[in-house]
Amino acid sequence: MPDVTRLLGAITRGNREAVGELLPLVYRELRQLAQKQMGGERDDHTLQATALVHEAYLRLIGNGPLQLESRGHFFAIASEAMRRILVEHARRKLALRNGGGVVHIEAGDNIPDFYPDREPLETLAINEALNEFAAEYPIKAELVKLHYFGGLDFDEAAAVLRISRSTGSRHWRFARAWLLDYLSRDQRQKR
Repeated sequence: MPDVTRLLGAITRGNREAVGELLPLVYRELRQLAQKQMGGERDDHTLQATALVHEAYLRLIGNGPLQLESRGHFFAIASEAMRRILVEHARRKLALRNGGGVVHIEAGDNIPDFYPDREPLETLAINEALNEFAAEYPIKAELVKLHYFGGLDFDEAAAVLRISRSTGSRHWRFARAWLLDYLSRDQRQKR
């Protein structure tokens, strides 16, 4: 999509008109990304995919000039904004409930296995695990964000991170094992 690439370049250079032109071109993909992010949420979740797209887009354009390297980089940033919105939403919901309870997280073979019907505490536990992981392994954590949360395939994620696909695949296997171990260890400590 040369129009998207051109507009991203214009936005990076500070062209505010390009911001308004970009949304109609990327809206469908952002909505699909939001639906993927919302896919693990409970059916009665009060935040809808459309609202998530709009809130994320407003955050992206409202934070001053964006430094966008590529189309994939834009969607990775949008995905991270959506993830943060969902985490903030979960924190607010927990605050309203004044507490929580025990979080049950299934440690399956893939990261999506511990996302079914997420409760706010699960969203926060996953966010905490990813933050801990990022402190030790920032590039591997970025890969998780780009691939799992951002919906980029390994080739796209590797291109954004400037690593090979095989390195990305190794990083993914390591990250998945580390995160599952962390979450299962965290669950045992809460019992």
